[in-house]
Amino acid sequence: MKKDIEIPKVEGVYVAIVNEYNDIYKTQDWNAYIINDKAIDLEMVLIVASGYSDEKITSTFRKKLDVLPKKSYAKIELMQEELFALNNTFKVSFFEGNKMFDKTFLFRKNTINLKALQAIPLMEAKGVLVK
Repeated sequence: MKKDIEIPKVEGVYVAIVNEYNDIYKTQDWNAYIINDKAIDLEMVLIVASGYSDEKITSTFRKKLDVLPKKSYAKIELMQEELFALNNTFKVSFFEGNKMFDKTFLFRKNTINLKALQAIPLMEAKGVLVK
């Protein structure tokens, strides 16, 4: 039975942690974004984020987007720097047409830092990207 279930591969959807300036509070913040680099809108996007290590587990954060338009991005959450010492997962599920897609994006502990910054697709910003 399990061999009959088709699990489509997620391509063109990424999660990035971006280091950007906050004009309101005059601070450098780290924000998590979901990026849709596809030529089609994503519908009913569900994101479940959490962090963990051997000793600690964070609370679970959930976010829903009705539509994430093609070639666009949306902010998921503000990330506190204390979380970077943990493994951070973003479980993303969405519909593309009538098919459901699901992928877990993992930022391993201590991989989110200023030395790891790179250009982020569709955004005029630098951050850490997981494909």
